[in-house]
Amino acid sequence: MYSEKVIDHFNNPRNVGDLADANGVGQVGNAKCGDIMKISLRVEGDVIQDIKFKTFGCGAAVATSSMVTEMVKGKTVQEALAVTNKAVAEALGGLPGEKLHCSNLAADAVHAALNDYAEKKGN
Repeated sequence: MYSEKVIDHFNNPRNVGDLADANGVGQVGNAKCGDIMKISLRVEGDVIQDIKFKTFGCGAAVATSSMVTEMVKGKTVQEALAVTNKAVAEALGGLPGEKLHCSNLAADAVHAALNDYAEKKGN
């Protein structure tokens, strides 16, 4: 049902927690399944230097949160904004159809955090 990458990111999530010096924070949720994702990130010189997540949800939600942080850490803001929901699912080797909405939350949470960063920066 789940790929080895999904299981690995669920069992060994990367970048978990809060980021004390975050300059962008985004939180999104899915009322249908109850999943909630919070992404905090620190951007310096237009590059995401650090990123953390906290997720309340199923294993796929945890795995997609972990994967998206790995995908955008060290990327520019524009590169991170280009990460799609489909790309997150593909990076994990796919998700079962009923869990695809979880990957939608991961990219949306990053985009929300980057939008918060832009607002705080005055853009």
